[in-house]
Amino acid sequence: MTSQRCRAIFEAAATKRFVVVGDLMLDEFVWGKVSRISPEAPVPVVHVTGESWFPGGAANVARNLREFAGSVAVAGITGADAAGERLLGLLADTGIDVANVRRDAAAATIVKTRIIARHQQIVRVDRERPRAAVAQPMEGIEALVSAADAIVVADYGKGAITQEIADQLCDLARAHHRILAVDPNPGNPVRWRHVTAIKPNRAEALRAVGAEDDDTAIEAVGRQLLERWNAELLLLTLGEEGMMLFEHGKPPYHTPTRAREVFDVSGAGDTAIAVLTAALSGGAAPTEAAEIANAASGIVVGKLGTAAVTLEELAGSFA
Repeated sequence: MTSQRCRAIFEAAATKRFVVVGDLMLDEFVWGKVSRISPEAPVPVVHVTGESWFPGGAANVARNLREFAGSVAVAGITGADAAGERLLGLLADTGIDVANVRRDAAAATIVKTRIIARHQQIVRVDRERPRAAVAQPMEGIEALVSAADAIVVADYGKGAITQEIADQLCDLARAHHRILAVDPNPGNPVRWRHVTAIKPNRAEALRAVGAEDDDTAIEAVGRQLLERWNAELLLLTLGEEGMMLFEHGKPPYHTPTRAREVFDVSGAGDTAIAVLTAALSGGAAPTEAAEIANAASGIVVGKLGTAAVTLEELAGSFA
């Protein structure tokens, strides 16, 4: 991979249209300083110096895609609350189409609050109200898929992706010959069919097959999941060991990590599936797309907070 080739791939991707479907979240960061331990309990006292908010979950996938694509739309659910309003505003401000986001008064927008002091996460607070899965097809999704070049599913197991919705997406993608990329959640027993690419991490892959964390078994796990999830490609993310690509009839392709420093791994998987899909839509070969996704993840973990990678950063990593 060269910088020139990377730019050519994303020049082509910039003309494509993407749809992201999945669990939408709001990431909140509370920044502060720690100067003492609380007299009430053995915990640090954080003096807040600032707050910031970013799209999270499937919304973060859309945010990452927006760096490389001219058209990105999201479909999912938020609550009819202040957090949902903030999330939709953040997405709209970056030019992401939110017309197919349903605001549900019976739901609560999922918010993940991270308290950061001295560049370290002190604690994470998750706010979500358990809700029943959405059992009906998403309205307007057929029009979105038919108009798109690629669909990304970001399943965090929060209820946005049901078997009925997965079937609908698989059927539509196949009927319209669209790229369909999935970031799966093994806790959500959804069956996928005719998927272009699927991207579990090591823990998700091992959990999906009930295997122990054994490096010698990881290739067998990857091959098993490639068949089970009926995908053309499976990209297995391995943290500090990089990524491994599985294709039918070919040996696994391993790309070592390119991360130099790791400040925060939050959102790295979102970046990987977004960049992988963008690269494939831009004409990258599977091994090229894996190399680019690996490089993007290596860049984003060097940033503090939920972050995205830019084309300049990505192309520069191949200079």
